[in-house]
Formats: sequence, structure tokens, C-alpha cells
Amino acid sequence: MGRLAIDVELDTGPGVLAIVGPNGAGKTTLLSLLLGVLPVTRGRIEVNGVVLLDTSASVNAPVEARRLGYAPQDHALFPHLDVRGNVELAVSSALARAERARRIDEVLRDLQIEHLASRRPSTLSGGERQRVALARALSISPRALLLDEPLAALDARARREVRDFLATTLGALAIPSIVVTHDAAEARALGQRIAVMEAGRVVQQGTWDELVAAPATPFVRELAAHA
Repeated sequence: MGRLAIDVELDTGPGVLAIVGPNGAGKTTLLSLLLGVLPVTRGRIEVNGVVLLDTSASVNAPVEARRLGYAPQDHALFPHLDVRGNVELAVSSALARAERARRIDEVLRDLQIEHLASRRPSTLSGGERQRVALARALSISPRALLLDEPLAALDARARREVRDFLATTLGALAIPSIVVTHDAAEARALGQRIAVMEAGRVVQQGTWDELVAAPATPFVRELAAHA
């Protein structure tokens, strides 16, 4: 089976863009294209005035040079490292040791997990692991933040807690954030703007109220009815 073709045009602007759609819509594939881990046949990616990809000009920044913070759905924490070690892996080795230490301290403090610094991932709750994954993504001082199904691995109680935490944290960031989800309530709670993907294409964009007022497809209509 071939990979789903992605054909989208997005202008995230400031704040949080939630990308919502059914399983198989291409949401995670889109993040991989933005990160540079999958090839782009034709297109352009620009973040805060920096061109990361422009196929017409043969510009294609490597993954490490794109400086996009990424937190995957499964958190991808290294079990043999403690929290501090997991975050430290992401911090640029180009920084002096003292500067790296200050950056790690800062991000752990900002996300209120400095008390977990010496703990291993296996001893953490799902919500704590999500915060560590977010700390690692933010530790590189990213141009933009990409979160893939950040609440999917959590139970119902933790999901509510982490959703509230993310809404506050992402809303305070001075960089664009993209949150991928299949859940309408999560998209509504986290996204200042929402893009709906179906079969590799964005079928509608706008605020939640705009989507509800004029759903463009049966899926969007169903989404609005169940949030």
C-alpha cells in the first residue's frame, strides 16, 4: 500500500493551530513532512521568516537545522535515562556546559517538573511523561512546536488535567504551535484555530465557532455535533 499523498496549504500564524481529522487522514504524516523526516515533492515551509523548505529554489534544511520542537504520541523517552538526561539529549551540544545546564533547569522549572529530574520514565505517570516530552521539545528554543496526539496515551482523569495544562502553557508561548488530534473536544480546547484534514487534504479552516456555523463536509458536521 502506498503512502497517502498530502496536499495542504496552511498559514498557522501566531498561537495554536489544532489539526483534527479521522485516523488515516494524514495528520502525523504532515508533521513528518514539516520536520523533514519525509521527502516533499513540491512545496514551501517558512517559520517566522526562516525558509526551511522551498522546492522551487532547491532549499531543504536538514532535520537538525529546522529547530522544530516535536513531542510524539508515545513520548519516546529513553527508559535508561532519568528525566534530566532525556531533556539533555535534545539540547544543542554547541552550547557550553553551563549554558546547557541553565537551559535544562529553566525548562524543567517552567513546566513544573524540576522535582522529577532524577526519576526514570517508568516511575512517572502518563501526565508526567507528557510534560517531560514537552520539556524536551521546548529545550531547543524551537521556532515552532509540533505535538502529535498529546493526550491519546492518557486515561480520562489525566487527559483532563494535561489538556488544561497544555491549553495554558501553549497559549503563553511566543511561537506557533501545531497540535494534531482526532478528538473534537481536544481540538476545541487547545486550538485557537482549527484545520480539518480528510484524506490528505485540509477541507476547512477557522475558529471552532466558524466550523460549527458552516461545516464544509459531513465529517466536520459530525465533529461539531460531538464536541
